[in-house]
Amino acid sequence: MRPIITLTTDFGLTDGYVGAVKGVILRINPAARIVDISHHIPPQDVFRAAFVLRTATSYFPDNTIHLAVVDPGVGSSRRAILLKADNQLYLSPDNGALTHILRRPGPKTLHQIENQNYFRPRVSHTFHGRDIFAPVAAHLSLGVPPEDMGPEIDDPVLLNIPEVTRNDSQLIGRVIYVDHFGNLVTNLTLEEVVSFAGGLEIRTTLDDGLSVTGVKSSYTEVAPGEYLVIFGSWELLEISKNLGNAAAALGISPGLGVTVTRMKQ
Repeated sequence: MRPIITLTTDFGLTDGYVGAVKGVILRINPAARIVDISHHIPPQDVFRAAFVLRTATSYFPDNTIHLAVVDPGVGSSRRAILLKADNQLYLSPDNGALTHILRRPGPKTLHQIENQNYFRPRVSHTFHGRDIFAPVAAHLSLGVPPEDMGPEIDDPVLLNIPEVTRNDSQLIGRVIYVDHFGNLVTNLTLEEVVSFAGGLEIRTTLDDGLSVTGVKSSYTEVAPGEYLVIFGSWELLEISKNLGNAAAALGISPGLGVTVTRMKQ
């Protein structure tokens, strides 16, 4: 099967950055299949990049190579890293973008990318996506083993991902992502909420005061413009607005607290 290389960046599509990265890959391995996951990560938003990788990469076949470049530290002493996990390879600056992948269960091997034999001959101070990560990904797709890229390391940078807390009557989390539709995605998983609720109906309250009772299975279960709680495709609790943008309407961005309370029957 032709090797697959995915791209996740904050480069956007109005400039030539993405095209340059693809050109470097294809010059080294013309048989590579390149798949765009996203190039609309907000500039330097490593936390969002980490979430996008969490939600997309597990659906790819074994041996897929994931190149993720959201790199506010480009040109500094930050490391370039290569992670082998889940029978896939991940390349990224060592800035926390691989946090969710690193925290998944299962064996992992992490290398610092140092072998300049696999870089472009001239490396820009500001475009490591083209000059380091793209050629390394292409060489890996040709069968170069990860250990050739550099030594193993065991101290990657990890983001401070909000934890869910729980007491007798409440499950407390945070909005961690706002998607293209304005849905407020929280860190509360379906499994956690079902275990906590124990068959009782729940009330979901945002720290800004919005409170929604119950969980719906479809947006159309409420009238247009009304808010609802739903478990989205990633099995995370979301606060949404039917035929509307909840984030824009409420003026909410990631970080806001959210509380789930059991309602007595």
